[in-house]
Amino acid sequence: MKLKKQVTVCGGAIFCVAVFSLYLMLDKVQHDPARRQNSGGNFPRSQISVLQNRIEQLEQLLEENHQIISHIKDSVLELTDTGAVSPSGHLPFRSSNGSWVLPFDGRAAFLSIKPQDCQFAQGRRSSPAELQMLDVYSLLSFDNVDGGVWKQGFEITYDPNEWDDEPLQVFVVPHSHNDPGWVKTFDKYYYDQTQHIFNNMVVKLTEDPRRKFIWSEISFFVKWWENADIHKQEAMRKLILGGQLEMVTGGWVMTDEANSHYFAMIDQLIEGHQWLERTLGVIPRSGWAVDPFGHSATMPYLLKKANITSMLIQRVHYSIKKHFSSTRSLEFMWRQSWAPDSSTDIFCHMMPFYSYDVPHTCGPDPKICCQFDFKRLPGSRVNCPWKVPPRAVVDANVAERAALLLDQYRKKSKLFRTKVLLVPLGDDFRYDKALEWDQQYQNYQRLFDYMNARSEMHVQAQFGTLSDYFNAVYKANDVAPGTRPPDHPVLSGDFFAYADREDHYWSGYYTSRPFYKNLDRAEDGAFLFFLQDVACPGWSEEGYNQCSSLPHHEEQRRVSLLPD
Repeated sequence: MKLKKQVTVCGGAIFCVAVFSLYLMLDKVQHDPARRQNSGGNFPRSQISVLQNRIEQLEQLLEENHQIISHIKDSVLELTDTGAVSPSGHLPFRSSNGSWVLPFDGRAAFLSIKPQDCQFAQGRRSSPAELQMLDVYSLLSFDNVDGGVWKQGFEITYDPNEWDDEPLQVFVVPHSHNDPGWVKTFDKYYYDQTQHIFNNMVVKLTEDPRRKFIWSEISFFVKWWENADIHKQEAMRKLILGGQLEMVTGGWVMTDEANSHYFAMIDQLIEGHQWLERTLGVIPRSGWAVDPFGHSATMPYLLKKANITSMLIQRVHYSIKKHFSSTRSLEFMWRQSWAPDSSTDIFCHMMPFYSYDVPHTCGPDPKICCQFDFKRLPGSRVNCPWKVPPRAVVDANVAERAALLLDQYRKKSKLFRTKVLLVPLGDDFRYDKALEWDQQYQNYQRLFDYMNARSEMHVQAQFGTLSDYFNAVYKANDVAPGTRPPDHPVLSGDFFAYADREDHYWSGYYTSRPFYKNLDRAEDGAFLFFLQDVACPGWSEEGYNQCSSLPHHEEQRRVSLLPD
């Protein structure tokens, strides 16, 4: 340790001597005229010329800088001459960043506003929405009272004769939510699970035309399509065009609705829609959003612009779900807060229970619903947390099983205004094994056959797609698709922040990984400005929708989806 200190001291001394010697040499050169003359005699004329040009440029820049300073001084004097001085008598001062600032005097400041600046505000009228989300939030106590079997809700009762005149229509909608990157990477998910879902889908849906399925993440579907042979492609095309498989939302991903820039939301939507239209001739008609962490009012606006007529949302604060369930307002026309009429309205279905998995979709009691998730049959790697496992449906128990399930269907239907019921059947990365396709479809088909064959049960149950359900709702209300059913409310606002239980608010991710989120938004903005400057010279916010000189069809579609 002592030797180390001695070496350090010696090294420092040597460094100081070297620096001092260099200083003396330079000083001598600068003050020795003879040396400077000799050096100048050996200096190349070309370098002297370059040096002279640079000195002239520096002099020119100094002159321009002098003129700028003069203009600033004149501006300051003009401000003082016109009374632009704070009441306290202080002149404008230069801030730390070099700009001039007028001292704040504590009084309210008013700016003159031109009439044309108020055209949007003048055209706005009080939105005739029965449900204003700001009012709803202020109304709720968020007390989280235990609701019984439906922990976040309340007990549901019904009169068994309610469906005597109008049977209950039930659409069970199989689905599989596939995150393009979550615990695994996109490719890892695809090769481990998602490709098998598609391969089984082609086989299992073809076996029975009564089977239905929905799919939303087009990024995965495109990867499968590009790797599939011509026979699988044609089989899949037939399923889609025949209505057994529906592409819902049609976005490249199921977009985040809280942090994403609206242009990123538009871009991913167009990416999926263009591929579907060019490759399959398909235009999505229904929106499906079960996993964004809260729901923005921007998304229904974009879906409406993309010619989607109906949509579904899931992740909404449990207190709001309870309130909407108690008032039977889970289905509504979602209207933009600035819209004076119904031009932005889109029909929206809000799922009432905790999650989009099978235990929380058939009805209010997850202990019972879990018994009808046949992937959890004894011997499976997953089971029911409520300790009551599913049982395969056979002749000996079909009557009891059907009655138990129908009771849940009826209770859930009491939360809605139409005797048409949606029952999602799936979860994350479900149906990746052929066995699960057989377990779910075969057992449910036995239940449907039993229910439908008995008129005293007053129910018609079947597999369906999301659009099958929405079309049945419109038909039951005798309105055209996308039109407001009678007595259904109009809602304005959004659904942030989201909490799924207790005080577990999903708001921390607003500030997590800020660098990447800022980079994402900055990149989106940069691409938008690229389109403005390159694709549409002379762009202005008012005229962007009218720009017709875009070089590509894709950019034209992007422009058509931007807000008016």
